[in-house]
Amino acid sequence: MYSPTRPKKPPMNRSAFIKTFIAAALTLSVTLPAHSIGAKGSKPEAEAMVAKAIAYIKANGADKAYTEFTTGTSFKDRDLYVIVYDLTGKNLAHGANAKLVGKDLIAMKDPDGKPLNQILVDLAKTKGKGWSEEFKFRNPTTDSLQRRIVYVEKVGDTFVGCGVFLD
Repeated sequence: MYSPTRPKKPPMNRSAFIKTFIAAALTLSVTLPAHSIGAKGSKPEAEAMVAKAIAYIKANGADKAYTEFTTGTSFKDRDLYVIVYDLTGKNLAHGANAKLVGKDLIAMKDPDGKPLNQILVDLAKTKGKGWSEEFKFRNPTTDSLQRRIVYVEKVGDTFVGCGVFLD
């Protein structure tokens, strides 16, 4: 509302607005927590993502959940993403590579010959949940081969997992 005792502010010109916006963006990027700017995910964050994914499956059903894990954004955070396999090694959802969904990947090996999906299936079958041994896998955020461990939890005849890169 106009007040006769308060002078009117002149409208901000486009150049001044852009300079102000850029300055604010640069300040924000410097003050954001490290985990939000390219840092890698942690083991507690991976475990929490698996718990969140399992709750989502229970609340929304497997079909909707698997689609969200694979093509949505709610279960992707930096280098953390959800995977789901059945206990024969068939991929049901993959947050980093939708082309893997529906494929039997039990025989997939890392460059050192470790049967990485067999490791995860065996862990889910024998312990129900826990962290896998190390293997090498492509990091989708850096596109480089890195050491990785995966936290899995068995859910019926499937397991839900989320891994962390160690390099």
